[in-house]
Amino acid sequence: MMSPSVALHDRVFRAYLCLLVAVLAGAGAVLALLRFVFRKKLGAVWSTYRSWLIMGPLAALAIYAGRAPFIIAVMLVAVMACSEFAYAAELIRDRWMTGVVYGGIVLVCLGSLASASAEPAIVPASVIALILLVPILRNRAQGELQRMSLGVLGFFYLGWMFGHLGFLANRPNAYGYVCFILLATELNDVAAFTFGKILGRHPLRSEISPRKTWEGALGALALSLLLPWLLHFSFPFFGPWQLLLTGLIVGVGGQLGDLSISLIKRDLGTKDMGLSIPGHGGILDRIDSLIFTAPLFMHMATYYYPDR
Repeated sequence: MMSPSVALHDRVFRAYLCLLVAVLAGAGAVLALLRFVFRKKLGAVWSTYRSWLIMGPLAALAIYAGRAPFIIAVMLVAVMACSEFAYAAELIRDRWMTGVVYGGIVLVCLGSLASASAEPAIVPASVIALILLVPILRNRAQGELQRMSLGVLGFFYLGWMFGHLGFLANRPNAYGYVCFILLATELNDVAAFTFGKILGRHPLRSEISPRKTWEGALGALALSLLLPWLLHFSFPFFGPWQLLLTGLIVGVGGQLGDLSISLIKRDLGTKDMGLSIPGHGGILDRIDSLIFTAPLFMHMATYYYPDR
């Protein structure tokens, strides 16, 4: 069970803490070398890095604080991301529908806190049923299909799928699972950006995200397939097949999450969901890759190792 006293003595958590410090320090050294020695113009990269200097320690603190604080932190991030989505999609104009979606996200959190099982399965069906019930209770029909669809999408993406990150805290191997999926998913994003900048020639999905390339996607996939082997101490009971599946989930799932939010932004005609994180955009822009990786990874691990 995750708790501050356990975290201090858990070798996996301590290893990831050292890894976080090393990655942030190494990235800072590389950026400083490029800027001050090779006189490269880094533009917004400095802002992005400074944001990581805050986000990385905050994530580590949430994990260190224990099971309940971590699940609550996931809920708060989901609510803030949902708020960005609601404003961008203009769902915020319907306070009843938005309130039900927010309430559903809170219910997912409460269900996870109350139950030691992997996930409170009754919650998504109940929340979606309530979303569909809102226009009936208000006796409205005009334009309600769009609002219901946006409500279901917002809850399912951010309350339920992203909420699986909190469900991982209920697993016996919580530190290994949570720390790995957070680090690996973010490294997958960084690798896609880096390989795309250096080698990118062919657009991955030009109508959805013009800057993403096949070269960036394949480079990120290659790194993601390698990471489970390099970080095998996170789940030493995983066999070769599970390590391969983990790499595919991160490498493919992370990019599907990114593309799915890019599709929504493209249709809404906005570049970023928000401006709350310098160099990253909004909170939803930062967590979009976890929307797919968290549930896929959790269900894969639960299927093969239900007691770990």
